Amino acid sequence: MHVDFIIVGLGLAGVAFAEELRKNGKTFIVYEDNSQNSSLVAGGMYNPVVLKRFTPVWNAKEQLEIALPFYKKLEDRFDKKYQYSIEICRIFKSIEEQNNWFTKSDNSLLEEYMIPKIIKNTNQHVKAPFDCGKLKNTGRIDVNLLANDYRENLRKSKKMREVGFKYADIIFEEESIEYQDVKSKHIVFCEGFGLKENPFFNYLPMREAKGELLTIYSPDLKVDYLIKSAVFIMPIGNDLYKVGATFNWKDKTKLPTPDGKNELESKLNSVIDCDYKIVDHVAGIRPTVLDRRPLLGIHKKHKQLAILNGLGTRGVMIAPLMAKKLFQNIEKGAQLDKEIDIARFE
Repeated sequence: MHVDFIIVGLGLAGVAFAEELRKNGKTFIVYEDNSQNSSLVAGGMYNPVVLKRFTPVWNAKEQLEIALPFYKKLEDRFDKKYQYSIEICRIFKSIEEQNNWFTKSDNSLLEEYMIPKIIKNTNQHVKAPFDCGKLKNTGRIDVNLLANDYRENLRKSKKMREVGFKYADIIFEEESIEYQDVKSKHIVFCEGFGLKENPFFNYLPMREAKGELLTIYSPDLKVDYLIKSAVFIMPIGNDLYKVGATFNWKDKTKLPTPDGKNELESKLNSVIDCDYKIVDHVAGIRPTVLDRRPLLGIHKKHKQLAILNGLGTRGVMIAPLMAKKLFQNIEKGAQLDKEIDIARFE
């Protein structure tokens, strides 16, 4: 088999890069063994405001200009709904936070999103003694549904092999590689925290952050916006809510834990005071980078190899733009921004 690209991994990075290849008429095959599952703990929100400090997310405007049309095209292509507009209610902890909200809402980069007034909490089941600030023009992507649909599409078109990738089987030629029965011009690794096992890129400073997330059923809560406080509480329809997420830098397993559940329940109970039932509990490992910027670029020695990784907690916003930049770098020699280029660690 001859293809232009092999993609290793089919999380958000892999999906975004596969779409970039499809758009540009390039052939590819994906290797995916479901060993990386960070999308399970992804809230899927797109929000250009850092809600801890009320500051702009890095490069958010350019990211959203690419991301929102990207997801709309996938909706049209698969005749599914992935993108939902949803406002965010940031519960204030103090009068000082209220004042800070007013100050930061004057920022020209944020005025399109931050409503410059205090929103009175009228929900008797939400604990917000200092009320909240509200963000508009935000939303969520149903990451799991999108990933499942994309995977099924690749299965039907014979573009995916659901097996692990064996690095030792790569045979380098002058302008291409051979991998088992496949000959390709390039391999792009989109493996998430699987990068740790990749002998070509494991020198990059990635840390694994385990996250756990609950899904609860609460018919009394009646919230149609995302609550951000000690945890996020995201409505997903039919009185179901995602609640997350934990950050654990020590536990490298991918299994839900009693400690994670207890932490989430404790924080959830500090935000709401109505009955709920836990209907799901999942865990995943997030790939995070020391400087909180993505990892893009071509291997210094093996020019046939490239990486797209480290998208962080805002993967739904950043993945389509990063896929576009990496494709242009590989195919057209376009320079990568220094802050995302893996050359910054060489």
